[in-house]
Amino acid sequence: MNLSNITLTLPSNSSWLESQLELTTASSNLDNSTLSSFYAEAEAIRATVRWVVPFFFGIIAISGFFGNLLVILVVLLNKNMHSTTNLLIVNLAAADLLFVIFCVPFTAIDYVTQHWPFGKMWCRSVQYLIVVTAYASIYTLVLMSIDRFLAVVHPIRSRMLRTEHITKIAIFTLWTVVLTVSMPVTFAHDVVVDYDNQTNVTYAMCRYIDNDVLDLSTFQVSFFISSYLLPLMVISGLYVRMIMRLWHQGTGVRMSKESQRGRKRVTRLVVVVVIAFASLWLPVQLILLLKALDMYEINSMFNVILQIVAHTMAYTSSCINPLLYAFLSDNFRKAFYKAINCSNRYHNYTSDLPPPRKTSCGRTSTTGL
Repeated sequence: MNLSNITLTLPSNSSWLESQLELTTASSNLDNSTLSSFYAEAEAIRATVRWVVPFFFGIIAISGFFGNLLVILVVLLNKNMHSTTNLLIVNLAAADLLFVIFCVPFTAIDYVTQHWPFGKMWCRSVQYLIVVTAYASIYTLVLMSIDRFLAVVHPIRSRMLRTEHITKIAIFTLWTVVLTVSMPVTFAHDVVVDYDNQTNVTYAMCRYIDNDVLDLSTFQVSFFISSYLLPLMVISGLYVRMIMRLWHQGTGVRMSKESQRGRKRVTRLVVVVVIAFASLWLPVQLILLLKALDMYEINSMFNVILQIVAHTMAYTSSCINPLLYAFLSDNFRKAFYKAINCSNRYHNYTSDLPPPRKTSCGRTSTTGL
């Protein structure tokens, strides 16, 4: 799998590096000293990748796995937390958990090995599952933004919409659409065998294959728009409108310190969410886009490290989502502490947000946070 030919894993592994070396030496008249220097730098890049990637990706995989798993268990095992907002939190954690399982390990393997060891079928399956889980995670954030927007801006009129039944329908629809629209990814990947004449080594790469339906450039541009630009615009627009509504309600009205603290807490969380999503995904999305436009090459140690950092930032998004969307909620934090400590130590913990209320549908509802 290589950065110039695949979708979301974006690796620049040893096999891809060797194929680039072969192309370079085949198309250039290099003397022996230059060629030796070229291969020395390549070996230095490989040596760096072999220890940097497993270390950082290992941290992400472990923290993402247990963090998202804890979120799911805490909500499912606590009946008091079965609400519309928490259903979306569970779906987000599930999507991020699958993303960590199917993306991070295989990207790491592809970085440090020279041969794709899992065959054509798993090559296509992994690429498909990576795109599916990425889309599911990103658009669950959009659903959560819509849920919060309705809860804050239209708290009365949205009661009939913000029910567990409709939320489950929205989640089911999301997964159905994502599983369907991602199908072309399956047929656009294959294991490509390459032979390096300089080292007499055969490499096998799981990579994107250009086809008559969708070439790499078109796919990457559409992926950038659908998985980054469009969701970010929707999330930002909803949150700006929500912040304006929250602060506008307090204009000319004397609010209690608790109410002011709750508004500031919501505003701070909203800003963190938007900044986290935009900043963590921007580097890797730009690399994808530039690679598709032939404006970015992995030809130096700096570019390799830059790509690894971009990967790490994007994958970190799946680790911090539970923190941003769950642990910053007072109700969720109390349930989490209770599950860990098996006590009522935090029973009297004062929430900065309005207390839960019973809606006309008989379900617990809050401001959406």
